[in-house]
Amino acid sequence: MIIWKGTRIIGCATRCFSTSSRRTEIRHLSELPERVQPTFKETSNHDLLSLRWPSPPRNILVVRKDNDDDALEAVLEFGHHIRSTYPDISLIFEPYVAEELHRNFDFPIYAANGKENAAYQEKVDLTSTFGGDGTILHAASLFATAQSVPPILSFSMGTLGFLGEWRVGEYKRAFRQAYVSGAPGPLHAKSTDDPDHTSNPLRPGALQAWSNIKGKSMGHTRNSRILMRNRLRVGLFDENGTRLPHGPPSAYTNNPGEDVFALNEVLLHRGSLPHLAHITILIGSPPHQRTLTTAIADGFLISTPTGSTAYSLSSGGSIVHPLVSSLLLTPICPRSLSFRPLVLPANTPITLRIDEENRGKEIEVSVDGARRQTGLKTGMEVRVVGEEVRSPGAPGSREWAGGVPSIVRSGGAADGEDHWVGGLNSMLKFNYPFGNG
Repeated sequence: MIIWKGTRIIGCATRCFSTSSRRTEIRHLSELPERVQPTFKETSNHDLLSLRWPSPPRNILVVRKDNDDDALEAVLEFGHHIRSTYPDISLIFEPYVAEELHRNFDFPIYAANGKENAAYQEKVDLTSTFGGDGTILHAASLFATAQSVPPILSFSMGTLGFLGEWRVGEYKRAFRQAYVSGAPGPLHAKSTDDPDHTSNPLRPGALQAWSNIKGKSMGHTRNSRILMRNRLRVGLFDENGTRLPHGPPSAYTNNPGEDVFALNEVLLHRGSLPHLAHITILIGSPPHQRTLTTAIADGFLISTPTGSTAYSLSSGGSIVHPLVSSLLLTPICPRSLSFRPLVLPANTPITLRIDEENRGKEIEVSVDGARRQTGLKTGMEVRVVGEEVRSPGAPGSREWAGGVPSIVRSGGAADGEDHWVGGLNSMLKFNYPFGNG
């Protein structure tokens, strides 16, 4: 059993640290320096953004797939490599993972006390995930109430992954590329889309921190490429228009009534009840809000382009490129075959209201697969709109905030900059003949 003292865990009930040379301790996130906020620059020759750190990232959150031996082994190897190569970096784990792993490290690791998601938002510079799409969604959910999400570097170890970018065996190269993004001088080679890489303002001491890292023989690298994945902003309201709390697991902050963000989708479903759901769909904001229809179905999905290859795809929805700023409205087994999936602009508010004709007691609500403990009753609403991720202005002068910055592969002339096309085809195997294994 781990024992907390003040803001840190100092030992075990069965073994004191004084009897061992291994510093198997878990410290609290509050001891770490404040988060380093990167910038994301538009480039002239493709749609991906360029990652720039004002100083090297110091606090790395590691999220792994649960109950998976391969993921566990990969995280341990990753942790030891980071500590030996980047000694200034601190590793952060979720509390239950830290309790399981801390004895495998001879250096302190960090965790929050309980479900203090606000602590992640204030301290985490970069998130690394080891698992499948579900692991990435879980990592994003730790920032479900954050306006700004740290970049995510994902290593694919799942059974089916549309979001995983890197093979786990590439973790050294992938992490180093992310770590030095924005570093000037000999660490960084000039790129055709960044003729003046020194224009990125650096914090005092940043050059010294970058120059201290090991492994410079790995060669120069370009800035990491960022695919900014839009999220949904989701609010719940009662029949009088009063905001309802989301509650865990979607929100853990001291203000549970605020909107939460979803990377994939928000789902309304009849659940185990035998009656189809009656849901009124309204488009726009008052006073210009208009009723689209009252539909009868098992449920409805409002999805992001990222979520278009998840539940929405299984329900017959369109596949949408993640750079298309849009929302998807997909019915689940509608009674009327004339109701088809819709694609709407991302800034179009959508309201799903439980109609008075609904016969079921409650309609289940899930945000990115996490079901709200209490469903919605007649007259209650879910209001959804796409997240704003950039300020207005000319290309190159806009500031990017919001969204989930995903560190992606970026090919050269051979495979192009659009990694999504090849990845999608390899996953879905379009026109792949049956019976060929």
